[in-house]
Amino acid sequence: MSGLRLSVPTALEYFASLVAEDKGFALLEAAIAIAQDDVPDLDVQQVLMQVDLLAQRLRQRIPQDAAPLQRLRLLNRYFFQELGFGGNVNDYYDVRNSYLHEVLATRRGIPITLSLLYMEFAQHAGLTARGVGFPGHFLVKLRLPRGEVVIDPFNGISLSREDLEERLGPYRRQRGLVGDFDAPLGLFLQASPPRDILARMLRNLKEIHRAAEDTERLLAVQHRLVILLPQAWEERRDRGLVLAELGADDLAAQDLAAYLEHCSGADDAPALVRRLAELRRAGSPRLH
Repeated sequence: MSGLRLSVPTALEYFASLVAEDKGFALLEAAIAIAQDDVPDLDVQQVLMQVDLLAQRLRQRIPQDAAPLQRLRLLNRYFFQELGFGGNVNDYYDVRNSYLHEVLATRRGIPITLSLLYMEFAQHAGLTARGVGFPGHFLVKLRLPRGEVVIDPFNGISLSREDLEERLGPYRRQRGLVGDFDAPLGLFLQASPPRDILARMLRNLKEIHRAAEDTERLLAVQHRLVILLPQAWEERRDRGLVLAELGADDLAAQDLAAYLEHCSGADDAPALVRRLAELRRAGSPRLH
């Protein structure tokens, strides 16, 4: 036994193990682990314990015979008023708003990170909350005996049908979803699968790093997106372009080749064929 060696998984290997299967998908744990790109020594299990301790405090306050509506009121009072969770209106695009350990510490975040915590607290309150990938602003919905309640986790407001229709208006007009092409509100209020929620978190970070021209951090996010969505070939393409920008020509060529193999009819395929040829020439060894 003295020769047995145990290897510690890398951050990406750990992440991959959490998102490998849809069944038993460890959404909260995987979402916390995203921050390991910036904080390599982050103790994900310790952050999970912090969430659990706060949620247990709520559970102890709720009477066993409490009706669902009473549970919801106690949950909202605890989460938004007592703990003070809310949106970071002063620095919305701060990367720390996407890191759950930072949201726990500051009580400030963006809709999707606040939603993840709210959903976890709701479970401890005896309620089922589901994330909703509403256009432009992530929401949470809860099913109660008298119908669904939709909560904006950014400010704790319960949204009426009229509120939701008003928020959806600009998106519908932009996409031409008006008149004969109108789409019902319910279509936009479907619960998001855990994998989609995590992808939306990562794509938020992707846009932040892209806007900041931070290619190193952008590449880290792209690695996670490729692991999370192995069949999303546009993510493989985007990783290839980042790798090319960083001078990793051979790896970039592999990603672009995979994209072109599966998306040969895409609008950007001709330009990427030329880019792939350039990368392969650049990566070829010179003969002496």
